[in-house]
Amino acid sequence: MTTPFVLDGKVAFVTGASSGLGRRFALTLAKAGAKVAIAARRAEKLEELANEIAQFDGRAMPVTCDVTDMDSITAAVGAAETELGPVSILINNSGVAAQKKIVDTDEGDYDFVMDTNVKGAYFVAKAVAQSMIRHQIPGRVINIASVAGLRVLRQLSVYCMSKAAVVQMTKAMAVEWARHGINVNAICPGYIETEMNSDFWQTDEGMRMIKGLPRQRVGDPGDLDGLILMLSADDSRFINGAVITADDGLSAY
Repeated sequence: MTTPFVLDGKVAFVTGASSGLGRRFALTLAKAGAKVAIAARRAEKLEELANEIAQFDGRAMPVTCDVTDMDSITAAVGAAETELGPVSILINNSGVAAQKKIVDTDEGDYDFVMDTNVKGAYFVAKAVAQSMIRHQIPGRVINIASVAGLRVLRQLSVYCMSKAAVVQMTKAMAVEWARHGINVNAICPGYIETEMNSDFWQTDEGMRMIKGLPRQRVGDPGDLDGLILMLSADDSRFINGAVITADDGLSAY
């Protein structure tokens, strides 16, 4: 991968980095020259990713982190700072979903989604921003929302609510932290194929969904590379509070 965006000397913190989009984001940033703290709960997956990054002479530090645990967030950000230096880029990516009809959704489902997607994202961003402000770093915070935060997807009511909250959270943070030189933006991906959902797209239901998409295809994690790099780079200094869809036209369809 070649890129005009160079991140040499930057330290990135990526949550949900053990698989899916988070894993791809970490690889992309490392290839652009950033030192990357890769955070998630599955330590063995993080070690595998760190080894893969080391193979192209990148630097990655596995950090075990549960974003629903405030002490875990504080410890993870502190460990990244100690080992790699002050964080200048946050990819706030951890997210979960519970696919159920509203009448079948219980309190456990609600808390599972909201605690990770909203509370977790909020307090990870807070912890990293506090560090940026303390070190007077003109940082970049990129919250991974979803097209589900802009339109309703069937049987994903709580997930849609959580991602709509991330959109508003992004704007609030952008306004409040602008004076510190911290840019906060959100990406709203559409349907992206990862190892976690690839089997679904081969089912009858999955193929019917694909036929209903504007270009009858789902995305690849690499389709977000350019956007992640642009928003992480110094070149994005005039982009703040933006909510950018990367959904192949789904939200306009």
